[in-house]
Amino acid sequence: MPDHATIGSDLIVVDHTMKTLFSLIESPVHPNFSALYQQLGIHEERFTSARKLHKALQQQKPDFLVGEFIYGYGNNYAGANVCNLDVTLRALQRFAPQTRVIMFVHPSEMPYVEKLTALFSITMILTYPVSEQTMCNFLQTCSA
Repeated sequence: MPDHATIGSDLIVVDHTMKTLFSLIESPVHPNFSALYQQLGIHEERFTSARKLHKALQQQKPDFLVGEFIYGYGNNYAGANVCNLDVTLRALQRFAPQTRVIMFVHPSEMPYVEKLTALFSITMILTYPVSEQTMCNFLQTCSA
């Protein structure tokens, strides 16, 4: 049941049953599904910095995390970390282990995804181009 609060003369209704999705946007090819999330009754929090997302995880446990797999060619990622999402996925394990992880991947980087899935549980891997219908079907299945 929603909670009610009054701020000034306005009545605010807080629905704790609404699903929350954190989008980690680290490249311009990350699809913008904000309108879809809103249509499905999912509250989206958008982050352009993993550090800000990690801080938010300490305050709120999202139902979903959407991020893009970017393999670390020839840098530290290839050693201690596999890609840009390692640290975020470790933070999820600690603060929100129930969060479902949706990962976008460029087809050319699919051979490297196995290295990440050997370390972390990824709920859904979608290769580009990702259609709105595919995303909608997945989110509806998870939210049912």
